[in-house]
Amino acid sequence: MTTPPRHVHGLARADADGQPAWALVGGSFATLTSARITISELEALPLDAQEQEALVEHVMDALQWYGAYLRTTPGGAGWLYVQHVPVRRLVAHVVRKLMALSAWEPFREAPGTLKIAPHEGLVGLRESSSREYLAYTVMWSGIAYLLGATALYNPFRTAQLSNLQPTRVDTRVPSPPPSALPRTGVVALSWSSRHAATLLPVLEDLAGGGRTSLLVDLATDPAQRCDTPAVEGIRLVTPPAGLFALSGAVERLQLWDDEHVVRVKEHVVRLSRLVRLLAVLLETSGGCTQPSWRSVVRLETWLSGVLEASRPHTLLVSNDTSPVGALAVHLADLHGANTVNVQHGAWTAESVAWPALHSRDIVVMGDRDAPLAKAWARHPDAEVHVLGQPRFDVLAGLDREAQRQYLEKLLVPGSRRSPDRIMVWACQPFGPDRLRAHADLLLDGMWKAEGEWGLVIAPHPAQSPDVFASLTQRDGRPLVAVADPQVGARGCLAGADVVASAYSTCGIEAALLGVPVLEIGTADERTLGLAAHGLARRCTTAGDVADALSAPLRPLKAAEPASTDAVCRWGGDSAALVAQLIVSRASGNPLEHLRNEGVSAR
Repeated sequence: MTTPPRHVHGLARADADGQPAWALVGGSFATLTSARITISELEALPLDAQEQEALVEHVMDALQWYGAYLRTTPGGAGWLYVQHVPVRRLVAHVVRKLMALSAWEPFREAPGTLKIAPHEGLVGLRESSSREYLAYTVMWSGIAYLLGATALYNPFRTAQLSNLQPTRVDTRVPSPPPSALPRTGVVALSWSSRHAATLLPVLEDLAGGGRTSLLVDLATDPAQRCDTPAVEGIRLVTPPAGLFALSGAVERLQLWDDEHVVRVKEHVVRLSRLVRLLAVLLETSGGCTQPSWRSVVRLETWLSGVLEASRPHTLLVSNDTSPVGALAVHLADLHGANTVNVQHGAWTAESVAWPALHSRDIVVMGDRDAPLAKAWARHPDAEVHVLGQPRFDVLAGLDREAQRQYLEKLLVPGSRRSPDRIMVWACQPFGPDRLRAHADLLLDGMWKAEGEWGLVIAPHPAQSPDVFASLTQRDGRPLVAVADPQVGARGCLAGADVVASAYSTCGIEAALLGVPVLEIGTADERTLGLAAHGLARRCTTAGDVADALSAPLRPLKAAEPASTDAVCRWGGDSAALVAQLIVSRASGNPLEHLRNEGVSAR
């Protein structure tokens, strides 16, 4: 769940005045004779995932009631609306720890106060393989603080978080001020390479019909930035330098203690204190995925200027749930522009940090996504359209032979013979422990499988490849190599004999191309769910992987359109259909021509 602080080793019973009490203890832990448990053991206790999600929702509802509008942007967007995703993720860590306390029998039988560990920061960071994303957590002293402990000598941030280097200042040539921008029909927002690859085909199709657009690139990670579009009619726009590098306190979120609480099982959490801890997220510069409140306010001013100058009829996004997307859709509504959200990655009921979609028109990949989109839609006139994924339109033209040669040269440089068969592992930016477990699952299975195998690790675009360095140092069997992050799984999966993935959308791409797919992870881990459609084989152990690789490798139903349409409608025309949707909505024409392609009204 989290990485325990070095000086807090565990939890031990420390009754006071005849009442049950518990203390966070460090070096002297082993000498104690009272009931005790290490932090690692406590956080490893099994929890009910459904109960956890219900409790997270309960706490978020309480926060909404208590203080959703304690702070708003000049345009009227509340802090909890804009920052809901990072806030909810941190609340989930609070709930997990409180549930862990309840799951430990000695505490459950004698619940009591929790004594804080002096000087430990209350909010910190977990390990993550992401290049930029900050994986926040509430430390155990923070849990004690939420439950009422006095924190006279505890800083709100751990030393690691306090010493965090600020987000890079953008060194790109700045765009002209918003007032100098021309009028255009569509403004599109991107802050990741997956967004750009999803939206650009749509903008290119619009440009082919003589319709201009602005592509606003908000990425703070250089690897996620958009290249200058080669198509005339698409103008790339960037925000002022340093927009996402602003930090500082947020007024009206530094609350005094009051009587308002929320119950999490037998625990009573003070809402005023929870808001204070959550304010750490809003005070810290976390790039475009977790902007500080000051960055949000400045971004709103700049984006409002863009919309006022360009006067678009449509705002096009690939994410309207995270802070930047939610704010942009809010502004588009204020300016009277229609909003279109094109699903850029796979969904499951458990996959989203916040089950909320704010745009009016929601474009999803496959039939199975439509019910989820309808359930999550917040716009009163929302409509869901099953039109596929514009990013996948080019799949049919991939050069499989060239990709195979890339994989072979990556595994065996020079003229030596490459392995008979090659697996591509399409990764996600999970924590190091989970990635290591997945690697062991695959490598042990490949070692046991028949034939000679090689593994090419394809990092996620937002993932640091450095985390995989230790995996290439094994005994040489099977051969292991790491693909260039600029190539990624998309750039090499067509040349593989099999693709392995826990939750990468590349698993869907492989299934569309007829490349066999293994869905990996323990039995309780979330996957893409392709196995349910006969498009993948579920592997929870190394033995499962060995059996799958030793058997004839073929997707069971990839040739049947109904199987693939469930996960992605694929006809090579998704970009054109989204462009038609935008044009039809702007002109006020009915959408009957799209309904035949799978439009589903809310």
